[in-house]
Amino acid sequence: MHLRYIHYFLAVAEHQSFTRAAEVLHVSQPALSQHIKSLEESLGILLFDRSSKNIRLTDVGEIYFQYAQQASHLLNEGQRAIHDIEDLSRGSIRVAVTPSFITYFIGPLIAKLYAHHPNITVQVQESSQDKIEKMLLNDEIDIGIGFDEANSSGISTEKFLTEKLTLVASVDHPLAKKDSITLKQIEDENFVLLNPKFATRTQIDHYFRKLGLQLKVHMEVDSINAIIAIVQQTSLLTVIPSNIPNTYNRLVVIPLLKQPLERTAILMRRKDSWQSTAIKAFITYVKNLV
Repeated sequence: MHLRYIHYFLAVAEHQSFTRAAEVLHVSQPALSQHIKSLEESLGILLFDRSSKNIRLTDVGEIYFQYAQQASHLLNEGQRAIHDIEDLSRGSIRVAVTPSFITYFIGPLIAKLYAHHPNITVQVQESSQDKIEKMLLNDEIDIGIGFDEANSSGISTEKFLTEKLTLVASVDHPLAKKDSITLKQIEDENFVLLNPKFATRTQIDHYFRKLGLQLKVHMEVDSINAIIAIVQQTSLLTVIPSNIPNTYNRLVVIPLLKQPLERTAILMRRKDSWQSTAIKAFITYVKNLV
């Protein structure tokens, strides 16, 4: 059986379309259809139900998909393993992080890594924790950085930082000069927060609900940097990691007379995945930076 047949099978299963899969694979649709047919004949089963516009896996196709995906992951890890260099003269790392880490943590981390190992290439992307976990399980990234705990049993986690979230305003805001405030003083204030797809927003909403307060969310965005820019120029309040205001102009922390909102940052990896020398070095730098 040709390995490329499995590669083609996974692409068709992912896109649920021979046309879209053929475009991604840069092969003709008739050729792709013939390859899948050859794979089905060699296995003696039908992998896809072609009776509707969007093709889907048959029951046995679903089973085969799980094993084909695992095999693909192992082959990819094998390729990375044979190119792993112990002295870190080269290497690559694929990382995905939640938005707040992009703002204040990734910069210093990459600076440290690059200063000692300039030939290691790092791919960094920002995403929600749910998507980060999916990317780990699909072998699209090596390391994820998120909060509290992973939702998938296929992911291992390691705690490395306790982060405090705090109330933040523009220096021009009437509350900016207060040493501390009560919940009553912010119940009529308007907020800009991350949208609900992010774990940070869920944690903020849960925290204030426990305190008996429903925040007036005037604006929702999908970027911490956008929140910072908006708060700097408006009267909107926000809740962001306490490390951030120290590195930006026109922002001030407003202490609340309540138990602070804290969360635990975690390193996430797919269980039993291969760990290169470069990945081990990256994890070490993460732990040493906090």
